[in-house]
Amino acid sequence: MTSPFPGMDPYIEACALWEDFHTGLIGEIHRMIAEVVPDRYMVRMGERSYISLVGQEGKESHPFHPDVAVREPQVPPGTSPATATAVLEPEGIDLRAFIAEEFRESFVEIYESFPEQRLVTCIEILSPSNKRPRTEGWDQYQRKRQSLLLGGVSLCEFDLLRGGQRLPMLDPWPNSPYTLLVARAGRMGRCRVWPAYALRPLPVVPVPLTKPDPDIPLSLQPMV
Repeated sequence: MTSPFPGMDPYIEACALWEDFHTGLIGEIHRMIAEVVPDRYMVRMGERSYISLVGQEGKESHPFHPDVAVREPQVPPGTSPATATAVLEPEGIDLRAFIAEEFRESFVEIYESFPEQRLVTCIEILSPSNKRPRTEGWDQYQRKRQSLLLGGVSLCEFDLLRGGQRLPMLDPWPNSPYTLLVARAGRMGRCRVWPAYALRPLPVVPVPLTKPDPDIPLSLQPMV
């Protein structure tokens, strides 16, 4: 079925289709980049994983049940209601067991093969867990993001999720539901950001390589 939206399709997120979409989009980006990079580069798909407790990622709501209930007293025949007393009857409660669930997040890395192998650019599509503060997914991605920005590696970071909290920046994010960010190596944290929408086609963004090689234009819209 063709999406009715010329830009990002919000129903992918709303209908819990994100995991399949994320995996498919990363695969398409890997295939496209691998076809066009010069021979001296290698393109790889990487994956990080972490363990989280079921329910900790904000997927479930759990109603509260009281541990006791006050019921109307049962008055035996011939007993005056004034002498009857309230009876507290214990009631079972619902508890959650500790169930660990493993999350996996894929990304694309571009390596320069020679004169020595080194990471040049990393392409990330944010997952819901990357936008939930105080979770393992948030903490792991924050550490990686900082290491890339400080380590001389270019970062392409695509936020195609409406939900969650945006990652910290010194300047305010644009007022748009989605953002596409490119941080070039050696720019000391200065990033170029494109706003993105559901009702406008997604912008074509540059994927940096090592000079003097030109950027690779990446069009996400046909892949979405």
